[in-house]
Amino acid sequence: MRRAAVAAAVISALLAAGCGERGSDKPASQVAAKVNKGEISVHQINFVLQRQHGLKQEQAEAASKAVLEKLIDQELAVQRAAEMKLDRDPRVVQALEAARREILARFYLEKVAEAAAKPTPEEIKAYYDNKPALFRERRVYNLQEVAIKAEPDRLPEIEQRLKAATSSAEFLEYLKASGIDFAVNQAARAAEQLPLGLLDAFHELKDGQALMVPSPSGAQAIFVLASREMPVDEVRARPAIEQFILNERKRKLIEEDMKALRASAQIEYLGKFADAGAAGGAAAAAPAAPTATDASRVTTTDADDDAAAINKGLSGIK
Repeated sequence: MRRAAVAAAVISALLAAGCGERGSDKPASQVAAKVNKGEISVHQINFVLQRQHGLKQEQAEAASKAVLEKLIDQELAVQRAAEMKLDRDPRVVQALEAARREILARFYLEKVAEAAAKPTPEEIKAYYDNKPALFRERRVYNLQEVAIKAEPDRLPEIEQRLKAATSSAEFLEYLKASGIDFAVNQAARAAEQLPLGLLDAFHELKDGQALMVPSPSGAQAIFVLASREMPVDEVRARPAIEQFILNERKRKLIEEDMKALRASAQIEYLGKFADAGAAGGAAAAAPAAPTATDASRVTTTDADDDAAAINKGLSGIK
């Protein structure tokens, strides 16, 4: 809504500028600039501005001028490309078709997602109450993350030594003495920056304790060096929870729609893809299974991480 307001302000300013000295006596122009035989419209500027996140209304005029200059450069390049008949180049034709397909598919999925119902106040409250470790009992953790490279048959022994260790130093000494490769990283992570599937396990840990999670190369041992409580009340958490639930409903609608489209379509895998067709189709139709997050990068950058939307919503809460 803010981006729309900014764009509206830009349009008003540009249209007012187009009226000239006579003001209302001259019809407003939708053209911001003429470039040879081409034109740059106000709507083109508006489209670019709407995609600029965090743009403030007081920055609208300067931003619109900067966007216009870039669009002029783009128009000059497009005109020159047309003169050189680059639009007939097979690579350009392929790129344009790929962009067209991507845009159409994206807008279709956005249209499907529009049917998602906003969560009710009762649903938001239930989500808040059901996740105390994320809100009411939220903590910020100082972690020591140990990425361990080891064969699967060594992991039970490593986990046993981890549980028996009285400190991270003792555990690291064991790894060194055993010739096990590892890398250590320290970081501060708020509850919402941890994978939601591991959050309750972290919440149960006391300072000095650790847990181990598997990784493609072996495992990660994570020590809680220290932690402090930083709760978030329901009022502050409500916008983030609402957005998360809504996004999750949109994701499920899209997933169900794609399953239905696949079920009703005639899909035939050919050539080298013939053997992998059945497995590939099943994998595409099924939701992605959650995977363990490397301790050396326990963040919310994974779009499939359930806590990612909450992290974004709570980023300003300190």
